[in-house]
Parts: sequence; structure tokens; C-alpha cells
Amino acid sequence: MANRVLVSVQDGIEIPAWLDDNKIGKFVIEILKKLEIDREEISILFCNDEAIQQLNRDYREIDAPTDILSFENGSKYSDDEGEWLQAGDMAISLETLPKNAEYFGVSENEELKRLLIHGTLHLNGYDHGEEHIEPGVEPKNEMLALQEKILKEVTDVNLMSN
Repeated sequence: MANRVLVSVQDGIEIPAWLDDNKIGKFVIEILKKLEIDREEISILFCNDEAIQQLNRDYREIDAPTDILSFENGSKYSDDEGEWLQAGDMAISLETLPKNAEYFGVSENEELKRLLIHGTLHLNGYDHGEEHIEPGVEPKNEMLALQEKILKEVTDVNLMSN
């Protein structure tokens, strides 16, 4: 299986010491393998609340920051390695990430993994409708249940260690 993950950070913001493009990319590639997805490209932008709020306002007409946004693409391209699906882009707020971790009573590392899994599922056609993860509540929605199942399978992965 071959997949591609492109990681970037918003211009002008401080890059967290823990942010390792290779670790993030490998983690998302492992998620794609668990989903049996091959030849897909995903891009991830780490940004601040101001940038994600602007995206949320422009594309969802919600004038507030959020933790993650996913934008499906679905176009295909070919290169010397074959045909690829551009699944799409996700944006993750580095400022909302620790707030979420505190709300859920989990480490920032666990919350980061949850957001990456969540975005990857969205880019591959999953949707959770109006249901959202709540502390201490088992999700009923297929996407959220799958997200939490995958999260339990990757408890030993630490994306925030140097």
C-alpha cells in the first residue's frame, strides 16, 4: 500500500517543538492502512484559531474557531508512480487542540490522534451528522464509533515526543 501525507504549518505562527512532519505523516498512513485505503494523498495544515475561524466562516458560515475542518477533494492525478486520489485537506487548530484535551480529560497527544483519525475518516466519505464525541458517552454514529475504535488501537503511539 502506498499513500501520501503532506504536512504544513500556517505561515507566521510558532511551530510547536513536538510537531514532526514525518511522525504525523506516518500516523495518518497507518490509519489509511487500517481502513484498507491505497494510493491516496491527504494534506494537513496546522494553524491558529484565527485562520481556522476564517475557514469555518468562509466554508461553513460559522463565525467561530473549531478544532478541525476537512475539505474533500476527490480529484485524481497520475505521476510516474501511478494514479493517485487527492482525498483532500484538513486544517487543525493548534490553539483549540489543548482546550479539547482539557475538555475531554485526555492528553494533547490523544486528542491530536483523535483529530487526525476524525479528519481522515471525513476525507474518506464518513459523516457523523449532528452527533459529536462527548466525554464518557459511547458514540452511536458509525463514523465516531470507528474513530474511537481506531483510537484505542493506537494508544501506544506518541506523536508529541521528540
